[in-house]
Amino acid sequence: MFATETINWLNEQFKNTNEFIQKNIDYENKHIQLLYMKSLISSDMLQTLIIKPFFEMASVEQFKIYLQALPQFQEVQTKEEIQLEVMNGNVVVVIQNEVYLLDIRLVNNDKPNSTSVETTINGSQLALSDNILTNINIIRSNYHQPSLCVEYFVKGEVNQHKVAIVYDKNKIKSEVLDLIKKKLQKVDKQLITSTNELNNFLNDKRFTLFPQMIMTERPDRIVYNLAGGKVILLVDGDPQSLAAPVVFFDFMTTIEDNYHTFFISLFLKILRYTGLFLSLLLPALYVGVSSFTPEVFRSELALTIAGSRVGVPFSSFVEVLFMLFFMELLLEASIRLPKAVSATATTVGGLILGTAVTEASLASSIMVIIVSAVAISTFVIPVNEMAFSIRVVRLLLILITSFLGLAGLLLGFFSLIMYLVNMSSFGEPYLKLYTSSENKKSSEEKT
Repeated sequence: MFATETINWLNEQFKNTNEFIQKNIDYENKHIQLLYMKSLISSDMLQTLIIKPFFEMASVEQFKIYLQALPQFQEVQTKEEIQLEVMNGNVVVVIQNEVYLLDIRLVNNDKPNSTSVETTINGSQLALSDNILTNINIIRSNYHQPSLCVEYFVKGEVNQHKVAIVYDKNKIKSEVLDLIKKKLQKVDKQLITSTNELNNFLNDKRFTLFPQMIMTERPDRIVYNLAGGKVILLVDGDPQSLAAPVVFFDFMTTIEDNYHTFFISLFLKILRYTGLFLSLLLPALYVGVSSFTPEVFRSELALTIAGSRVGVPFSSFVEVLFMLFFMELLLEASIRLPKAVSATATTVGGLILGTAVTEASLASSIMVIIVSAVAISTFVIPVNEMAFSIRVVRLLLILITSFLGLAGLLLGFFSLIMYLVNMSSFGEPYLKLYTSSENKKSSEEKT
């Protein structure tokens, strides 16, 4: 590659950028030329690694050997690659019509975060950072296997973010890896700024109700998924990662289940699945029983429910939708409000709303209890993506129950099961059950 042609091409590309610096340095019989973006490089590294050694070394040949020996040295083949690396914080060094590229980028987002989404009482509180290289370092520091592979892709025509695929070559299924790479290569978007966007782009089915990849910020969960033969996807600039393929039951487990004894973990799992069914079925069950078949309950309970609804001008269907709508508003407000006031505002808002609604006879006291139980049960679901899906499916079940009663609830629930059975995540059945004997057999086949 001719240096003069490369320099002229870079100057043409960055002619409208006043931060692009072209500096010539001459000392005795030595001459070098530096090209870089001022706001993207570390001035200290530029001074320490390039400028100072240039004045100290006796010859240009010695300086060239020194540059090639640096860990920051990179080899490039095309002008487009040089342009991309310059925008990533690399400096171009031109010596005797030869082009050298060194990575001296200024990094301000390489510090690991603390867990804010997947909080636990026991175990590590370390989370991923916004820098992809730091995240790779964290993963390799916790997963000491030579079979761990990392592949990089560049996605997004405008921002050109790095996307990393991390997997254990000895544990991953080749069909799954090929399918993920194939889908990733098909992604052709102007901007990719987060793992959430990448998740949507990799999902072929636009109107799917349930997530097909699981997001996590915890390195220990990433290591657990790598050991289980999953693929991890990282996007530069995002502290979240994606794991695939997944099954439904992955969304109902936490990394803290591994830290407890068997019976405590079993109890917590039963608690989560109970909360799942309550948040999914309880509102629709209330509509079906109170409006269609009140004889299902004991007479005392049926009379109590009927007495609490005395004076309520709406049907149970409108009553449930009314309360769930305001509950969803409170949940959304708790996310959007500043942290300093969100907890207080939503708590006070919920108390005032519940009291005012019952006193105004717009909803029964039983309905307030049901909505509160549903809200608490929804929070038991460990992964937010699954919790959002359950909230949408809950409304669909309420709708069909309002027309067909308990028969409609059963029909909707069985339809949901059939939908999940027909789903797959990158070739893996969505409702697949993993057993210890199956895991042992698969590990023996690998060896």
